[in-house]
Amino acid sequence: AHPLCAVPRQPSGGSMIYTSGTSGRPKGVRRLPPTPEQARASEKLRTTMFGLEPGMHALLSAPLYHAAPNQFALRTVGQALAGQGALLVLSPRFDPAALLADIERHRITHLYLVPTMFVRLLALPESVRRAHDLSSLRFVLHAGSPCPPEIKRRMIGWLGPIIFEYYGSTESGPITFATSADWLAHPGTVGRVLDGCELRILGPDGAALPPGAIGEIVTRNVNYQDFTYHNRDAERAEADADGFLRSGDLGRTDDDGFLFIADRARDMIISGGVNIYPAEIEAALHDMPSLRDCAVFGVPHAEWGEEVMAVIEQADGIPADADAMATAVREFLRPRLAAYKLPRRIVFTDALPREESGKIAKRRLRDPYWQGQSRAI
Repeated sequence: AHPLCAVPRQPSGGSMIYTSGTSGRPKGVRRLPPTPEQARASEKLRTTMFGLEPGMHALLSAPLYHAAPNQFALRTVGQALAGQGALLVLSPRFDPAALLADIERHRITHLYLVPTMFVRLLALPESVRRAHDLSSLRFVLHAGSPCPPEIKRRMIGWLGPIIFEYYGSTESGPITFATSADWLAHPGTVGRVLDGCELRILGPDGAALPPGAIGEIVTRNVNYQDFTYHNRDAERAEADADGFLRSGDLGRTDDDGFLFIADRARDMIISGGVNIYPAEIEAALHDMPSLRDCAVFGVPHAEWGEEVMAVIEQADGIPADADAMATAVREFLRPRLAAYKLPRRIVFTDALPREESGKIAKRRLRDPYWQGQSRAI
């Protein structure tokens, strides 16, 4: 064992990790130290979630100040300090071709990625993807944002049934977990609840909804101590739902207890009184071979309240004839979506704005359209 392991263990001083700020100013999540029972339970949970095992070689290309990458890195280092032969490779930035080379060079077994990274990996020429030996990979974990079903299906087809997913947040910790087999049997799911976790789907009146109905996801994780928002007590009170934590996400469960995310509540578009979920439109757009990434959101409309807008990052840059390309996009979507869900406005960009975590900063795209106006939600 490493000499540092002989140092007497000190009680945890608690933690404070900031949220990514995709929905506003980042919030400091100040958490009390866990009880011994919680510490043991959370370590067991993380062992499952991160696929921890002796001899693992992990690669991380995500900011360490975010909760999940931070915990992934710490647990891998913990394996190394405990004499388990673990290796952690930190990449200063994500480069899809370099990632494949690093997997082969370091015989990487474990990866933590976000769906945007999947998109960029799949955009590589097949000759590049086939040029590297990836046979060492055993566990590829993703989270952070919804993954378009076609993208995940292609990743499983490429790497095999080694793609795992969890759903949670900085505030709640991990709540659900899905294996590749879970996902293939329930396409689009983010899994079932982990041990010690609970979730409910609530309607607008706060009543619990049955399987199949879409509502706000509220969760509880007894493996984690309670938390406060640093200097933002009112927002912490608003997040409480009778002892459960409001996620701000909309979703549903099926009869087998698998959770499906519909969208962020603040991203939902209400057009003519009808709810439209941008994530559904984004998933359909990701079927287009020429698309690198996209963001769909609502913008003001004098008659309907909101209309659907899509900002598209094409693989080959901004098209010379944007109007013709926009028409082609709508024709591509027409057999895949109801007519009222088709984007009325489509613009093209060289690069979508992103947070440090790799998530698209949709707020920076949407907010300018709503200056001086109030949204329906």
